[in-house]
Amino acid sequence: MKKIFLQLAPVIFACFFIMCKPANSDYKEPELVEKVFVVNTVDNNKKLNEYLAYHKQIWPEVEAGFKKAGYKSITLYRFNDLIVMVIIVPKGADLNVMGRLAESYSPRCAEWNKLMNTYQKGVNGTVEGQKWVEVIPFYKFKQ
Repeated sequence: MKKIFLQLAPVIFACFFIMCKPANSDYKEPELVEKVFVVNTVDNNKKLNEYLAYHKQIWPEVEAGFKKAGYKSITLYRFNDLIVMVIIVPKGADLNVMGRLAESYSPRCAEWNKLMNTYQKGVNGTVEGQKWVEVIPFYKFKQ
């Protein structure tokens, strides 16, 4: 019985620590916001298929970098050559700082961004060299 308890003790402690917060704790979860960005992929079906294949098996270092930087969620959507990215981040977060922090996790993170950049081009209305652009919501139905 003692052996089983010793085996389960770390699991029990971890569950208690994660699920139970002290009653007088001042810790408050940060408020999160959703941001939406768009980019086009280059006009090349072979490159588009490569881009999509990379995203089926994102390098583990890249996702670890996202986590380290504070991203809560990143979702990509696609229609033809249009890519839509929805991110959830702490309110007031500086996305440039978060991006640099993610890249600092591992050289593979910067390598990933450089590689993905070769598959992307700006949407109509972006300035030369600009790829991802944030889209601004202008209507929302909420019940």
